[in-house]
Amino acid sequence: MSSMEEAYVSILKGIGEDLERDGLVDTPKRAAKAMAFLTHGYQQTLEEVLNGAVFESDSEEMVIVRDIELYSMCEHHVLPFIGKAHVAYLPTGKVIGLSKIARIVDMYARRLQIQENLTQQIAQAISDVTGGLGVGVVIEAQHMCMMMRGVQKQNSMMTTSAMQGTFRSDINTRNEFLQLIRG
Repeated sequence: MSSMEEAYVSILKGIGEDLERDGLVDTPKRAAKAMAFLTHGYQQTLEEVLNGAVFESDSEEMVIVRDIELYSMCEHHVLPFIGKAHVAYLPTGKVIGLSKIARIVDMYARRLQIQENLTQQIAQAISDVTGGLGVGVVIEAQHMCMMMRGVQKQNSMMTTSAMQGTFRSDINTRNEFLQLIRG
């Protein structure tokens, strides 16, 4: 039995469950496997995720990928937060493969996180990879730690942004990005 399985045995016993009950017999194993999947971002590196998909390009126009679904877990309560990321950058000679932007979002989201840091990590990774003039990232998410416990507010949405380079220094670039992600 793995240490994660043993931890789930302790948790289930701690809440008063009977581990011999039919529905719970394999739950520690399933829960450990699920947790490993939900946090597999720890096992990934930016280089592996990119897999060489950085390409020369003459494009200097804004590249935006909107509505990238994300699933993460807050580091404070180990409960999910679910939402979408909007990512943009201004290339200067290099672009990255479209799917790689979503994979970068997933890599960082699949770690215990707070949304504020997740937003910054994605922006910094895109900046590091592209060397572009600027990066903008906006994340909108609902947090189960706020919906299922505590204040129990079902319709609250948290929005965070990270603006680097031209997205921070040029209000027109920032506004263009924000207008384009609104659809």
